[in-house]
Amino acid sequence: MVIDVNVKGLEALRAFMEGGSLNEAAQRLHRTQPQVSRLLAALEEEVGFPLFNREKRRLVPTAEARELYAHVEYALYRLDELKLAAARVRAQQRRHVRILTAPHVTDALLAEAMAVLTEEDPGFTASIDSRSRLDIELWVGKEQFDLGITVLPLDSDALDIEPMVTIRAVAVMREDHPLAAKKTVQIEDLIDLPLVANAPRTVMRQRIEAAFRNIGVKPRIRLETPNGLVACELAGRGLGLAVADGFVARSSLKPGMVIRPFEPAIELTYVFIFPKWQARTQIVNRLATLIREAAERQANQRPS
Repeated sequence: MVIDVNVKGLEALRAFMEGGSLNEAAQRLHRTQPQVSRLLAALEEEVGFPLFNREKRRLVPTAEARELYAHVEYALYRLDELKLAAARVRAQQRRHVRILTAPHVTDALLAEAMAVLTEEDPGFTASIDSRSRLDIELWVGKEQFDLGITVLPLDSDALDIEPMVTIRAVAVMREDHPLAAKKTVQIEDLIDLPLVANAPRTVMRQRIEAAFRNIGVKPRIRLETPNGLVACELAGRGLGLAVADGFVARSSLKPGMVIRPFEPAIELTYVFIFPKWQARTQIVNRLATLIREAAERQANQRPS
């Protein structure tokens, strides 16, 4: 059975779920609270099941509402992209680039490249969707993008994959950590030391565990997180030592944190991904060149 759903009702649900209250949803939509309440009530009628429980004059989303929202979020994202694409066509704009990448890449590589391109071409615009590497693998078949950046391994017949740069992993810790005095941190130095590690499915975690297996020792993992930036932040607070992607480490560097070369070398290969189903524009190729140049400069910097 096909259900006709009003887009305004879906937008009201998104605003409520993101804002957490009717008041916040109303502000996001530039409507009054009663108007948002009516949109949500109409949406409940359209879908045919309760979206909210009324508890002490508050709306509390049901489990069904949360499940529906997961689909609504993606559908409205695509609708927003459609509206932007139509606006660009209407304005005859061909200098917009949609970028799909991990959050740390924006700070480490994209910002510099986009600054240069903006100076070269004031008409250049971009939209950046930041996702973890694991999310990129899930979204890559659904996402509308012109240029993506991720780490190998990645296998997809729908993509053109081009090497960008290889970066080495580094050791990240607080400046008063016992190993901060060393010029290079060795895997043997980490025996029995508390570590802040990436989650088991991540490339970085798999590589560091392989290094420990090679010396016949299990790592002592105190904390773990799927986010490399979080791992570096925790290590910088003295909660352990993190072995991190060099770009991630530099993006998270703050006063009181130090980065040291790590041995044996753990190399991560960054690549560009381009959709095979669409032609690359001149502006996409120029941006890729600038990103590669920025990546090579950073990869050649020795941690200090």
